[in-house]
Amino acid sequence: MRRVSRLIIAMCLGSFVMIIIYFQSNLKTVLPQGSERARGSRKSVRSPLQTLYATDPMDLSPLHLMHQSRRELLQDACREHTHKRRVLIPDDLKHVIVDDLHGLLYCYVPKVACTNWKRVLLVLTDESGNLRDPLQIPANEAHAPGRLRTLSEYSAPEINRRLRGYLKFLFVREPFERLVSAYRNKFTRSYNTAFHRRYGTRIIARHRHEPSPEALERGDDVSFAEFVRYLVDPGTRREEPFNEHWERAHTLCHPCLIGYDVVGKYEKLHEDAAYVLKLAGVDGEVSFPSLAGSTRTTGDMAADFFKSISPEYQKKLYDLYGMDFLLFNYSTPAYLQLT
Repeated sequence: MRRVSRLIIAMCLGSFVMIIIYFQSNLKTVLPQGSERARGSRKSVRSPLQTLYATDPMDLSPLHLMHQSRRELLQDACREHTHKRRVLIPDDLKHVIVDDLHGLLYCYVPKVACTNWKRVLLVLTDESGNLRDPLQIPANEAHAPGRLRTLSEYSAPEINRRLRGYLKFLFVREPFERLVSAYRNKFTRSYNTAFHRRYGTRIIARHRHEPSPEALERGDDVSFAEFVRYLVDPGTRREEPFNEHWERAHTLCHPCLIGYDVVGKYEKLHEDAAYVLKLAGVDGEVSFPSLAGSTRTTGDMAADFFKSISPEYQKKLYDLYGMDFLLFNYSTPAYLQLT
């Protein structure tokens, strides 16, 4: 009888051990790959997403509360201003960069420090450990196709798993300040001949009265007023989608379809970038690069550029970019003449 009892106990213990092994193995498949880092420097196996939402309510910092408020404001704006839901398709995810090592999804918006974010992600995803300083990576290499994977490259089940289990973040900027930055970079810099020929010649042909043959050929002297008329012309988007440098942030990143966990802002770039890196557990390994200082605010610069735009076109442009103002809680610029 004792032998039977011992046998039963042994079988029960064996079954219990097998159950533990089963659940441990399944738990590892649920956690993002970044939960157990290859470099072995993480103190916790919690993913960035778990770190964000597992914070004790009594320990919430002002920064954490601010990001919670931004997230809730975006959700409220989506409910109020978008009424038609649709299913995400791979084409919607071309701007969402994947970091499997740390469990991060970053939607990049051009002219919102995306070059430096790509540099940081190249350092973080470099399994060789050879990349340490983001600024050692040239800008053209940071933007080179294939250096970083995007969510659109994965199968539907892989996409869904990452959307559920990874920390999703994007960085946005006051829409008109971003637009002015895009214009200055792409149309007033002599080295951007590809933009001059592809877009500048087209803008001049359509929106300049009696252009010179040289201007039609070179396309390198587009005025801001001509650029604005090109943007608000309905025929522009009928012909082809906007270039990503002046496409609306909500069109690039689909914030009402993708539940972003962190909405970073260019106006608080380093504070917000440090917050994301801390959530990822890599704040001691990599720092977000500093931007070159400027004596003028981008808001003042935008105000100067809009002096050349008539109230009629200011209103049309505001209507075009209005959803970005609403979704990301930016106030209407005081310099606009909308009435």
